[in-house]
Order: sequence, then structure tokens, then C-alpha cells
Amino acid sequence: MASWLTVVGIGEDGFKGLGKNARHALLRASRIIGGQRQLDLLPVCIRGERQLWSSPFSLDPVLALRGEPVCVLASGDPMFFGVGASLARKLPNDEMLILPAPSSCSLAAARMGWPLQDVVTLSVVARPITALNAQLFNGVRLLVLSNDGKSPAAIATLLRERGFGASRLTVLEHLGGAAERRIEGVANDWNNPVIADLNLIAIECIAEPDTPRLSRLAGLPDSTFKHDGQLTKRDVRAITLARLAPVPGELMWDVGAGSGSIGIEWMRAHPSCRTLAIEADESRQLLIEHNRDALGVPGLQLIRGSAPQALAGLERPDAIFIGGGVTREGVLDTCWAQLKPGGRLIANAVTLQSEMTLMAWREQHGGELTRIHIAQAQPLGDFDTWRQALPITLLEVTKPFDA
Repeated sequence: MASWLTVVGIGEDGFKGLGKNARHALLRASRIIGGQRQLDLLPVCIRGERQLWSSPFSLDPVLALRGEPVCVLASGDPMFFGVGASLARKLPNDEMLILPAPSSCSLAAARMGWPLQDVVTLSVVARPITALNAQLFNGVRLLVLSNDGKSPAAIATLLRERGFGASRLTVLEHLGGAAERRIEGVANDWNNPVIADLNLIAIECIAEPDTPRLSRLAGLPDSTFKHDGQLTKRDVRAITLARLAPVPGELMWDVGAGSGSIGIEWMRAHPSCRTLAIEADESRQLLIEHNRDALGVPGLQLIRGSAPQALAGLERPDAIFIGGGVTREGVLDTCWAQLKPGGRLIANAVTLQSEMTLMAWREQHGGELTRIHIAQAQPLGDFDTWRQALPITLLEVTKPFDA
């Protein structure tokens, strides 16, 4: 089928800022779908029927017109956190023509004089602002698409709470239009000026001297997490995540998640990594929810229940970590059955009973056993000595592709 749908990116400069192809597509369209702000930018010479997006938002009204000459209006670049990306997941590429305008981030980078390839871009449009926590590093520059006029104040508060109160904020309103405006300030002194709903925030991240360093590499300090003692400790966590080997786009099950530390660090490895954290204890579920937001991965999905029952119907994972419950009947076998071919299963054991379970299971399925001994120097009277932590037995096994 030839292209019947044209997605037109339109900026604050309206119809006059569009290229020839975009103008012709709008003139030919029998139906034009968009938000009120975008539709109001069109001149009266555009004769196609104008239609607002449905509420709640749905792509179905567009897909129902398949075969008609239809235009969808979007702000800026439709493929940058826009409706074009959503439509591309529903339609073959040859049925859709996308004509972008400069994105708000392109315009913001030009206004700030920041090379766009050196900037981290993200959106808090209908998304939790706690996702910023994973991007806060001294010296990093962020371009953040705001949800509304309240977003800059909320982000300034988050920066202060995270030890980045010295960061410089520049709010850019109505980029590319006649009403374009720039408001500057520091997070510590942000006085909550009135901000237009259509805005973007440029942030120069500056950490306070005592702000903890939270690397994206595995092995965050234990003090980073709220926990009740059931926490895979820092050095063991780093070894475990190295064996899990997160790759962009992969899904992990964190079974018996405790405080959620393994699943959280898996997701911090790359923005497209995902975690399903399975935990039955209600108090630990609250800890997981706190930790995932504080460490910038609000997309971590909490599954409330016990394995193996809670595993039924879940999306099959690329990797599984079992931090607790390996002795529970059916846990290892269910995880192994649901793991994708080529996936990695890592299980840690502390007790003799759980260690024996791993050894018996390995006899059937193979894999590698590793004993981890960690000792830390601690005072003994006027001297120091090594205090040995409980040893950890780690099972690592990769599922064959023909399994």
C-alpha cells in the first residue's frame, strides 16, 4: 500500500515555517488530526476536516482511516518522543511519510550553544521526574522536555534533594515562535516564576562537594539503598551483575528481590534495560518502590507475590537472578523453563541447604559454581583484623539455544 498517512512536524512558527512537501500534504489531506494547539496553527486555506485527538489518547481514529489521505500534526520532530514513534510501531514504513520540523531539543541546543551529541535528552511528559535521578552526574548537561509549567519547579526541588542544588537551570518557552522566552536560575535559589506549559529545561548539573558518586557501573555503595538487611552486598552485587551481563533492551527477572538492588542496577546499566522484581513481603515492596525512584529507574515493575506462583504469565526474560527462595519447590525449574534460549540464570546461595540445591540442580543442567569470600578490615582492640562475611555460592548457567 502506498503512503496514505503523512505525519507533519510543525513548530511554533506555524504553517509559514513548513517546507513545500509538508504544505502540499496538508492541502491534499481529507482529514487532519492533531492537538488543539497544532490545529490552531493552520490557515483557513487548509480545507481538510480537522479532528482532535480522542481523550483518552488513542491511535485508533487514525488507523480506522487507513487508505484515505490523512495528515497527523505533531510538535517539532514526530520521531522524538512524539506520535510518529507510536505510529511507526503500528504501521509498515511504506504506508507512512514523516516530515519533521526541528525538534525542541535541536532548537534548545542552538540557543544554549551546546553540541547536541554531547547532551543527554529525556522527557518528563507524562513520565515520572524521578527518571532524572539516573542522569545526575557532575558536569553533565541535560535537555528535559517538560510536562507543563510546573515541571521546572519540581525539577529544581529534585536537584536540591539529590545534592545538585548548585545546578544552573535555563527554561526555554515557546521555542521557535514569536513568544519565545528564556528564564535562568540556580536550583538552590529557584523562585518558582510563572512558566508557560510549553517549555524545555536545560540543566548544567553541578554536584555539591559531599554528594555521593553514583556510578552507572555495578556495585553502588550499600548505603545507597534502603533495606532491612536482605541486601546483596556491594562486592557480591558487582560480581553478580558482571555475570548477568546486561545488554541494551534486555529484560531481567529479579526473583526474591529484597530491596531490589540487583534489578535497579541492571536498569541503570542502560535506559532500555527492564526489570520485573518479584517480591512477596509487603515491607520489602515499599523498599523497592523507594529505591527504584531514588536511583532513577521508576519503570522497574514490581510483581507482588511469591515464586514460582507469581511467575505465571510474565514476559519471558533474557536473564534471571534468584536472590532468595532457591530451595522453594519449583522455583529453579520454572525460571529455567521461562528463560529465553541463550539467556543467563544466576542464583546466589548462603545457607547449606540452598547451596546443596544449587549443586544438585547443576548436576542436571550444568553451569559454573563460584564461591565468593569477602573480608573487610575491622578493629580488634588496638589493632585491625579481617572480618569474614558469610561466603556466597554463585551458580551461573546459560540456557542452550536448542533447549
